[in-house]
Amino acid sequence: MIQWPNLYKKLPKAATDYLEGKKLDEVECVLADLPGIARGKAVPAAKFAKQNSFYLPESIFFQTITGDWSASDYERNFIERDMTLVPDYSTATAAPWTGDWTLQVIHDAYDRKGEPIPYAPRNVLKRVVKLYKDMGLEPVVAPEMEFFLVARNVDPAQSIQPMMGRTGRPAAARQAYSMTAVDEFGPVIDDIYDFAEAQGFEIDGITQEGGAGQLEINLLHGDPVKLADEVFYFKRLIREAALRHDCFATFMAKPIENEPGSAMHIHHSLIDIEANKNAFSGPQGGETDLFFNFIAGMQTHLPSAIALLAPYVNSYRRYVKDLAAPINLEWARDNRTAGIRIPISGPEAKRVENRLAGMDCNPYLGIAASLACGYMGIKSEIRPAKQHRGDAYEGENSIPRVMGEALGHFEQANDLHSILGEEFCRVYSAIKRAEYDEFLQVISPWEREHLLLNV
Repeated sequence: MIQWPNLYKKLPKAATDYLEGKKLDEVECVLADLPGIARGKAVPAAKFAKQNSFYLPESIFFQTITGDWSASDYERNFIERDMTLVPDYSTATAAPWTGDWTLQVIHDAYDRKGEPIPYAPRNVLKRVVKLYKDMGLEPVVAPEMEFFLVARNVDPAQSIQPMMGRTGRPAAARQAYSMTAVDEFGPVIDDIYDFAEAQGFEIDGITQEGGAGQLEINLLHGDPVKLADEVFYFKRLIREAALRHDCFATFMAKPIENEPGSAMHIHHSLIDIEANKNAFSGPQGGETDLFFNFIAGMQTHLPSAIALLAPYVNSYRRYVKDLAAPINLEWARDNRTAGIRIPISGPEAKRVENRLAGMDCNPYLGIAASLACGYMGIKSEIRPAKQHRGDAYEGENSIPRVMGEALGHFEQANDLHSILGEEFCRVYSAIKRAEYDEFLQVISPWEREHLLLNV
């Protein structure tokens, strides 16, 4: 028997299929904070069916990753105002790891006047997408998600170790694309597939990456907001699948020393809405000015946006020469040493791959920042540097090496602020400065080993 038919009419097919013949018990009302953590409330299904919105304090966007508070709102007389959270029913999906029949629904955040909260990450991405649509262009993205399956780690003082595979041996490194290596994680991967199917997500493929216990999941291309929603959901899904098998899934950019880091490569294309065709490809299949403008925008503005693509001190450990991450902003065709790669494709699938974003970034903000850089290149009609040929690792390092440097670039990028939103950029900068200051108070084992008795 279907309860609350008006509610069920609003749900996607995957959600109603999941609930077929079942009683919906609970709805998790969620949204992403700045780190990308799911915040919200779990409410009984009967209550959710009767409400159109609910409230949370806007201060959830002022917390650092450690749970401390930044000074981002003190200048406005910090009183923890409530936001109105409105469900986006198109995002309703199962939470198949729970003990009862539960749905998750992503909510959008508004102020008392009905205006979008400017520092809500989903609203930031929507703002950037609208700028493209106002130009008659529809952005399309395809994220690639890399992550590690590792042994349980309950002591931060201990280094992270690869998980134990089916054979009883730790996951091996340097086994990229090995099907045997993938089989080691078979039970976890089976649950990932089952959870994704229950949630209505289509996985384009799972491969073994170069790190010990490192996997990559590719998603089908589509609308930026929809794909960011999926990455947001997938991070939780993958963590839950790992916990069922006595291991952790981590999306840290660099969890294990001397291993490759985890990226969220973002493939970009643009659709000319009026012509309904790929705007990067010309009439005879050649590349358009928009294509080169987009690349130039990335080359010019990504240094200012890197604080969004690499949001933590650990993020910068990933940009190491010859370890599968870029060290500069060269662009090249079919060349994975470059920061900006043009994959092999036909004219209809012509796209630009941004290889700088780490898997630790908030997917809404990472995609928004990447699109914003391309947008600025299109608006200013700039041209990229000459295409790089050969090994881009032989070139100069042009990416900020530490969080403080990246924040300095970001804080001076007025053009980027006008696209992402001045209020968002102010809050983001304050939070990241607070995190960086806290990190600088920590004395590392390297310092104790090499400086304690030698300086």
